Amino acid sequence: MMPKDPVMLLSYVNLKLRDFYATLDALCEDLDADRNEIVDKLAGIDYHYDEEKNQFV
Repeated sequence: MMPKDPVMLLSYVNLKLRDFYATLDALCEDLDADRNEIVDKLAGIDYHYDEEKNQFV
């Protein structure tokens, strides 16, 4: 289950991207998560997905 708090979500998603997934799409598919929901929630705390780094920065 994904954390609801945006800061905890940021930490969780970046850890998963760093250690287990080559792309955000792969993470979302494997965890059955809504990509737009993650992107929107993290944009709310001024973090955006950087495909080159495969991290939210």
